[in-house]
Amino acid sequence: QVQLVESGGGLVQPGGSLRLSCAASGSIFSIYTMAWHRQGPGKQRELVASISTDGSTNYADSVKGRFTISRDNAKNTEHLQMNSLKPEDTAVYYCTAVVRTTNTAPLRNYWGQGTQVTVSS
Repeated sequence: QVQLVESGGGLVQPGGSLRLSCAASGSIFSIYTMAWHRQGPGKQRELVASISTDGSTNYADSVKGRFTISRDNAKNTEHLQMNSLKPEDTAVYYCTAVVRTTNTAPLRNYWGQGTQVTVSS
């Protein structure tokens, strides 16, 4: 009942910047924590950044100081600003959101389909 769609991925040179966006739609009563995960080639999926309803953020050590996560509660969207990109940032990036579909429904984590980010010269 909930769909997340990522956009903004693509090819960028090392040191460049990219901004990812994610839009949530469907049966949404309330959205709690939102986050970005990624999975590089031959690597395990990892949490990149998360943001709580009050705006509190957490980042993986590998992206601190370079990436910034944000959200717009009125639009049910989240963004990931990525600066000073490195080849090791190459991965499929997924947005996630913890959602209640009704006032009494349990909280569930939903995933988008992912968007490819390639950092290469």
